[in-house]
Amino acid sequence: MRWSQTFIPTLKETPADAEIISHQLLLRAGLVRKLTGGLYTFLPMGLRSLKKVEAIVRAEMDRAGAIEVLMPALQPPEIWHQSGRYQTMMDALYKVKDRANKEWVLGPTHEEVITHLVANEFNSYRQLPRNFYQIQLKFRDEIRPRFGLMRAKEFIMKDAYSFDVSDEAAMVSYRKMYDAYIRIFARCGLRAFPVEADTGVIGGNYSHEFMVPAETGENDVAYCESSGYAANIEKAVSRGPSVSTPADSSGPAPEKFPTPGVVTIDALAKAPFHVPPSHQIKTLVYMVDSKLTVLLVRGDDQLNEPKLIAQLGSIAVRPATADEIFAALGAHPGSLGAVTGVPASIPVYADRVLQGAKGMTTGANEDGHHYRHVEIERDIRITQWLDLRTVQAGELSVQVGSPLKIRRAIEVGHVFKLGTKYSEKLNATFLSEDGQRHPMVMGCYGIGVTRTLQAVIEQCQDKDGILWPLSVAPFEVCLSPLSVVPTSPAWQLAQRLYAELEAAGIQVLLDDRDERPGVKFKDSELVGFPLRLAIGEKSLAKGEVELKVRGGTLQVVKAEEAVQRIVDWVHSERAKFAA
Repeated sequence: MRWSQTFIPTLKETPADAEIISHQLLLRAGLVRKLTGGLYTFLPMGLRSLKKVEAIVRAEMDRAGAIEVLMPALQPPEIWHQSGRYQTMMDALYKVKDRANKEWVLGPTHEEVITHLVANEFNSYRQLPRNFYQIQLKFRDEIRPRFGLMRAKEFIMKDAYSFDVSDEAAMVSYRKMYDAYIRIFARCGLRAFPVEADTGVIGGNYSHEFMVPAETGENDVAYCESSGYAANIEKAVSRGPSVSTPADSSGPAPEKFPTPGVVTIDALAKAPFHVPPSHQIKTLVYMVDSKLTVLLVRGDDQLNEPKLIAQLGSIAVRPATADEIFAALGAHPGSLGAVTGVPASIPVYADRVLQGAKGMTTGANEDGHHYRHVEIERDIRITQWLDLRTVQAGELSVQVGSPLKIRRAIEVGHVFKLGTKYSEKLNATFLSEDGQRHPMVMGCYGIGVTRTLQAVIEQCQDKDGILWPLSVAPFEVCLSPLSVVPTSPAWQLAQRLYAELEAAGIQVLLDDRDERPGVKFKDSELVGFPLRLAIGEKSLAKGEVELKVRGGTLQVVKAEEAVQRIVDWVHSERAKFAA
């Protein structure tokens, strides 16, 4: 391929709306162009790299025994009502109507479609296990598309779905996918690691996310270097806060005292009250599946909503409004508590860290007043103790007692053990060996293909541009003659080397533009071609050409040795990313 025959519109300046480095480089290197918020056109170099990511994903899915299919992006809403997700995923669904005014859903994912297919095609244990996958566009109504391909309205995803006869068999399928994901990201040149994860609206009871460390990531991951434990912050657990909760012997009964104008944890911690946050009970009021619910966490802790949803099996969760709270409890946020004034019909869930807590301070459910000397198990009616808090850096890991660290990361893949959630609702059953009918045990496995491409750029770049791993680079070699005059020795040698490299199976781009050397070199580094071969008149007069590995040092080699040096280097690099 010649540069003049393709389209690589590089940019010198960084677009104003590109917030993170990978988004900036996607645009500056001419890989994509924005149509509007959350929608991007892939240009030739971006598409070549995207297809290489897809090829790696497809190879590893096939290797793991999954069968490729292609399902409709347009889906009937009836199957979404049947699964129960028409409501739970309402905010993410794109809904369109046809000429007959019939509603359709643009697929954000395909659990319903594949389960409907399997329910109608498979009937016996002899036909299982099965694992189907596809690589396809997905559509999600993101409230705030951002960071380029990281959070888009339309994106390419690989999704796979396994069907088994038992939990044990499902775990075998799960492990095959887990291992395949390890290989996929390694072959893409990504340093990705699995973490325990919340299952969210997908459902299921076992889940791992694959994370790429990046300061610009939208996920927080808690991890322990000593034990290898790692979990999304939505799922992470620890041995508890670094500062202990008071648990002295029983004291006096709760005492109400005035706290005019005090409506925050920090305000109560200051003079004249001096109540440390660790000695306070924070009272939160939520609507959980349309039912008013009181939640208690320690004053220096934050409520972890995904944990709440997972443990209660809830569908719809939101903070109650000030009016809803006042109507039920007779007080406004800032003075809320559960010692008095909470009707028996309202459940009270408390974080486990508060078990045994004594000498605590909490709102009195009366504006401008609090209670002190609160002993939670004596003075408050607790419906259930739950893990409601978000772990913090420095807390000790459950496994070995070493301090947890927290870092930002980009999620590029997710594997779920779904169980029978969808197979029961969509009637995907099988006849067992003893003649009994059972629901199939399912798993689902997703990789954001377009997101993975951008994650590679986020992780593999420097001040000059992209540092593509060879396996996903748009071209392996950029051949840059510094003269393109037809009669010049540099151009004539470039044409000969170009033909020899192509014949050797090397993916080479010939930069045949009539541009200054500085422009050619800067563009080559910006786009990120792994190896550059420069042919200049002065060097060539000495029988030499210049090789430069992207991000490495310049090497001067004999012109007649250049092709073999390149072939050897490319083959060596390919081996690093081979299956």
